[in-house]
Amino acid sequence: MSTMAARGLWDIEHIRPRTGIVIAGETLPAIFWNAAAARADHVWMRQKAFGIWRSWTWRQTAEAVREIAGGLMALDFAPGECASILANTVVEWVLADLAVLSCGGVANGIYPTDAASQLQYLCEDSRSTILFVEDDEQLDKALEVRAALPDLRRIVVFDMKGLRELDDPGVISLDALRALGREHLQGHAQELEQRIAGCRPDDLAILVYTSGTTGKPKGAMHCHRGLVHTVRGYNTLVAQDEHDERMCFLPLCHIAERLGGEYFSLYTGAILNFVENPETVPENVREIAPTVFTAVPRVWEKFYSGVMIALKEASRLQQAAYGWAIGVGGAIAERVLAGQPVGAALRLKFMLARWLALDNVRKFIGIHRARFLVTGAAPISPELIRWYLALGVPMLEVWGMTETCGAATGMPAGRIKPGSIGPAAGYNEVRVDPATGEILVRGTNVFMGYLNLPEKTAEAIDPEGWLHTGDVGAMDEDGYFRITDRMKDIIITAGGKNITPSELENELKFSPYITDAVVIGDARPYLTVIIMIDQENVEKFAQDHDVPFSNYQSLTRAPQVLDLIQGEIDRVNAKFARVEQIKKFFLLETQLSAEDEELTPTMKLKRKLVQAKYAERIDAMY
Repeated sequence: MSTMAARGLWDIEHIRPRTGIVIAGETLPAIFWNAAAARADHVWMRQKAFGIWRSWTWRQTAEAVREIAGGLMALDFAPGECASILANTVVEWVLADLAVLSCGGVANGIYPTDAASQLQYLCEDSRSTILFVEDDEQLDKALEVRAALPDLRRIVVFDMKGLRELDDPGVISLDALRALGREHLQGHAQELEQRIAGCRPDDLAILVYTSGTTGKPKGAMHCHRGLVHTVRGYNTLVAQDEHDERMCFLPLCHIAERLGGEYFSLYTGAILNFVENPETVPENVREIAPTVFTAVPRVWEKFYSGVMIALKEASRLQQAAYGWAIGVGGAIAERVLAGQPVGAALRLKFMLARWLALDNVRKFIGIHRARFLVTGAAPISPELIRWYLALGVPMLEVWGMTETCGAATGMPAGRIKPGSIGPAAGYNEVRVDPATGEILVRGTNVFMGYLNLPEKTAEAIDPEGWLHTGDVGAMDEDGYFRITDRMKDIIITAGGKNITPSELENELKFSPYITDAVVIGDARPYLTVIIMIDQENVEKFAQDHDVPFSNYQSLTRAPQVLDLIQGEIDRVNAKFARVEQIKKFFLLETQLSAEDEELTPTMKLKRKLVQAKYAERIDAMY
């Protein structure tokens, strides 16, 4: 879309990225301490507890990080040693992370949903000497496997609620660690400054373990140089500064929130608002009203579903107002996407559309202050991007992976192409392998390799420095990339037809009643699909239509629910050729959470595991 076409509707100047260096420093600790000195009494983080928001200024954050780092040094935590963090997305996660890095250590995040056995593997593989845990629940996991971790010297607990009577020399509270740090720094005043100065750009800084959809998780190694290069690069991709408010809610052990949330806000000064817990995201986003909002497609799908369900309960007048308003927004969105001018009459209509309905929809979601939205970490339906654009909020898709330190391509606000992941970010190279169609990435942001796995590293990065991403794609005449599938996920039917399952799956997930879908059909005569329903929305449908059910399993077996999902599949099938249409389906009858093996920590179904686990039911469809 052209800048002129958008001005007055979506002001491109307000979302045009900056390119200059905001905070000096060649390592993350150097940037953090320079930022803390420059921003001092400005608020950096907010966290809600017991209904009250508590603010952390840069000065308060620096004091806490200094004391934790002092405590770590008192416990003989040496440069190059690894400390792991097992906690939800909370302020203390950031404090521990920055303290470990300031000591010259390596910081590793562990998903709070991981089982004790997974915790043992990750601490063992990373040779963690210190383990930070959030509370008694996470401590129980650590104590269960502590005997099998000879390198682990101390466990630090953020929240001691329920642990007041604990008497264990191997466990210390975060408050006690800070007190130990204050005492240690009195006698070693220059030690922390020396540690910070001793950090080198090529030193290993963080480990980010892949979610392990196939085999055990692999520890992706990122050095300070790559992290700083990427964070500065993000500043040329996303417009954000100290006036912005962000919401911090995705797992901090995932590359998206670690880089795009914590480190990018550390660099730019944007305020980080931490949600109370993963279940309160819809309430918290309305309360926070972020100006820059990054989320995964599942979040955007849930917001859309919520609006669609609320609309069904609205009056006919409200439904008519929304229908007219979203139609106006859609008409403008299509003109803007095509780079065509928007006439005065249409602009006036859009102002009325916002007043009548669209502003209320934005407030209902919590994006009424958002200048733009960012989506990544998984494919998203182009129709969903168009819908948000029709509301008047540009959605910019980025693409990358753990190994590229997050985003490697990004959609420019000045020309959005739904269905594309945008051109290569200016801080790396991206190309399509002409022989295989695989997307390759090269740049300082590409990881150092996999910890303890030189063979896997050699498989991932070729001698010329190109990272083989495993994603298949294409590039158009404007340099915009499009992901068509994963190298190993392309379906070739028994009839020899090549089919991209992700396109069908994205269309299905656009339904408010479908959370996830796995399309089957490799070497089969036709396509079938495994579907995970959206429990909340399907339960609401059942209640509204007097469908009897006693539990989740009975809900998935109800004939009316099966008819509902069949209708959603029919809607999707109408968009595809006959050979690409889905003939049969079944619903997962177990309510899954991140603790279940079928789901990744980012709540995506593991294709291979699901296909293996439900092989008998799949075969029955043929």
